[in-house]
Order: sequence, then structure tokens, then C-alpha cells
Amino acid sequence: MNPTLSKDAVREIYESPILELIYRAATVHRQHHDPQEVQVCTLLSVKTGGCPEDCAYCPQAARYHTGVQAHKLMEVDEVLSAAQRAKEAGSTRFCMGAAWREVRDNRDFDKVLEMVKGVNQLDMEVCCTLGMLTETQAQKLKEAGLYAYNHNLDTSEEFYRDIISTRTYDDRLQTINHVQKVGISACSGGIIGMGESHDDRIGMLHTLASLPQAPESVPVNALVAVEGTPLEHQKRVSVWDMIRMIATARILMPKAMVRLSAGRVNMTMEEQALCFMAGANSIFAGEKLLTTPNPDVDADQEMFQTLNIRPRPAFKAQKLEAV
Repeated sequence: MNPTLSKDAVREIYESPILELIYRAATVHRQHHDPQEVQVCTLLSVKTGGCPEDCAYCPQAARYHTGVQAHKLMEVDEVLSAAQRAKEAGSTRFCMGAAWREVRDNRDFDKVLEMVKGVNQLDMEVCCTLGMLTETQAQKLKEAGLYAYNHNLDTSEEFYRDIISTRTYDDRLQTINHVQKVGISACSGGIIGMGESHDDRIGMLHTLASLPQAPESVPVNALVAVEGTPLEHQKRVSVWDMIRMIATARILMPKAMVRLSAGRVNMTMEEQALCFMAGANSIFAGEKLLTTPNPDVDADQEMFQTLNIRPRPAFKAQKLEAV
């Protein structure tokens, strides 16, 4: 946490000339990370569609007609098989997403706990994104072996109400607090390209960097506009906007993993290389990110070879802390 960090200070970083910003972020990145390492993660939708919330960007909301078919929670053995395949393909973090508003103490949650235990035994960093949860539920996930929990802020507090009405900004902050309180690594970032202003982007980064404990993982997503959602007509966000977000996040949260997430499918290799230069050091591999398109594994392997990038090992942050 940086209690003296002002929003104006974040704005000054964010609005600096883009080449100067990239250079500064690259310098900070090299002070805290190996610039040739990028973590490869896999995100699997273990329970798809039928969500009661109204997130304007999400094709899994039951109220929107997006063509996403609702499916019940996958079986444990199916998920563990997928995790094994992901590991064999080079992933070191496996994240399981369920289209729930919140976690409920029922048989489905018990199955998720079994999934977490199984993936943990594969020596992968296991992450979940399941909606809101209580501190008691977070503790159960921790005991099952959960390494990280994803709960994005999505945008600034001011713009948030234009995107979601079924969950408050404070609800999100409370869930992040619950997972950090029990010792789970927090993964929290946001989405750009939803119609927000630059000031909203600055506000979100300021909120993340000013948390009592900054997130250990910060996903930066470009909106993938899906037909049938309220944001279906939003234009693709500029790659320079993505780079500006990544670089500012890197400078503000130097030890965090900054994850180049949704929207990567529309980027060229050269654009992705600039994102890595600006401080991104994680990608999601596989054909889909929950329900949206993603580059295929072969394209990512070719990119890694061209850029001389190595996959980051699992649990590296823990090992470094232990030294």
C-alpha cells in the first residue's frame, strides 16, 4: 500500500508521453522481474452461463441473448483432465471460473473444493473466480490449496454503476479483503473500452494501488464486444490505451504480475511485444477465455520463440520470498 499516493500522481504517470512511459515501466519491470519470463495461464469456465447479474460486458448474463448456452458445474474429473492438458501445454497457473453471483455453501461449492485440491496436487498455481464470497468460504478454499482468487474491480467507482447494478463496488472490495485476510493471493484488475473516460481508468488504477495490500496479480482486459450485450457496439480499444494501462500498473504495483488478458486475440505479435516491454508478464493460453476468443497455443509458442520469452515457473513469487 502507498497511503500517500494521490490520484493526481497516478494521472501524472498515466498521461506522460507514451515512449517515456514505456521506458520508465520497462526499467521498473527489470528491477523486480526477469523480462524474458512470461507466465502462461489457462482459464476454464467450469460453470457457464445463466448468471443472474447484469454486467453490461458479459455474455454469460442470463438476461442477455448472446448465444451462450448455460451448463451446470463440470465434474471434478473433467476439470482435472483439463488442468493436466493445460500443464502439458505449458501452463503453470490454472484458473476456474463459475458464472455465479456469489459462492453458496452447497454441493457445488464442495465440488469446487475438490477441484482445487486436485489441481493443487498437479503442482500448478490454482486460481478461482466464483463471484462474491465470505471470509469463511475463503478460508475453506485456502485449506483446499487455493493459491489465488480473481475478483476484478472492472472500472472506477464512479463509472461502475453504469456497467453493473446487481453488485456494488464495496461488495467487490469486501471480497478482495476476505481473500487477502486468509492469505490467498488477490488477482484484481479491470476492463477498458466500455465507454469509460481516461479519468475512470486512472481512478481504477489508483484504487488498486491504494488498497491496504495491493493485488499480487493485475489483469488488464480490453473489452471483447459480444453481440447481444449492452456493449455490443463498442469500438475496439486502441493498443496504445492497453499499453498505457499496463505501463502505469507496472509502475504503481512493481511486484505484481501484470496480466495481458482479454482482447489479445485482436493484437499482432508486435503489439503484444510492446505490452511485454511495458511490463506485462502473463498471458492466458487456450482457444477461449471463459466464453470469448483467445489466440491458439501454436501462435503463442511461435511468439515466445520469436521474442525469446521463457514460461515463468509456478510458485516463483513464493520461492523468492523464501530466499
